[in-house]
Amino acid sequence: MDKFQAANQQKWNELAEVHYTSAGSDYGVEDFLSGTEGARDLHKTELEELGSVKGLDILHLQCHFGLDSLLLARKGAKSVTGLDFSPVAIKQARELAERAGIDAAFIEGNVYDAPELVQGTYDLVYVSWGTICWLPDIEAWARVVAHFVKPGGRFYFLDQHPVTLSFDDYAPVPHAPIYDYFHKPDPISFDGTDSYADEDAVLRTKRSYEWTHPVGEVVTALIDAGLQIEYLHEFDTVAWKALAFMEPCEGGLYRLPEGMPRLPLSYSISARKYL
Repeated sequence: MDKFQAANQQKWNELAEVHYTSAGSDYGVEDFLSGTEGARDLHKTELEELGSVKGLDILHLQCHFGLDSLLLARKGAKSVTGLDFSPVAIKQARELAERAGIDAAFIEGNVYDAPELVQGTYDLVYVSWGTICWLPDIEAWARVVAHFVKPGGRFYFLDQHPVTLSFDDYAPVPHAPIYDYFHKPDPISFDGTDSYADEDAVLRTKRSYEWTHPVGEVVTALIDAGLQIEYLHEFDTVAWKALAFMEPCEGGLYRLPEGMPRLPLSYSISARKYL
């Protein structure tokens, strides 16, 4: 693990602790466990696009502490396996599964090492929200994804649009882009002690590193890895307050204020593996 991934892992260890334990966390672990009405579910976009997962073997890459993995299990998946590089998150995922009485497997490891850590192939490989910006090599990621999709199986991806990443997260008013849309080998460094899921949290670790991956490069990488694209959809919503001036809207999502031009804030890809 290089210094960039090590710094990101340290940051995500802290985020996992906050998101799992804080009463102010948007993840709402206790509500999930108790089945409280209005408890966190998958967001509107993936609920509409995923369709039924009943009877599917699912691999959730970059699963954080596994809440969304367990939501998939509750929706009738035959089996769910999650992988994340944060040891804190994986410990919490295993604990959460036990507390919820859900049979799910959680594996600690870097996503690039997944073929050596996870066995088998899957009906659905699932990757969503805040994932590939933490990865330097999109082609290697695509090969990992394709490795786990069984013939006839599906890959579903949903994340913030790289257009969103070109703006300053913290600027209080609309502004021009300040970061490149196109990928560079060297990461962009960020200093911040906040959490996207708990506005009152203050982290100890400031520095983290991200990479941008244009939509065209993501699609091409998946095709080159052997997957056939079913669709590419773009949306004017995103799952968290990615920019300080965004406003909440339906389905637990956020969008730009009324009167601003509509920009792509997130996008999804569905792809299949055929022989």
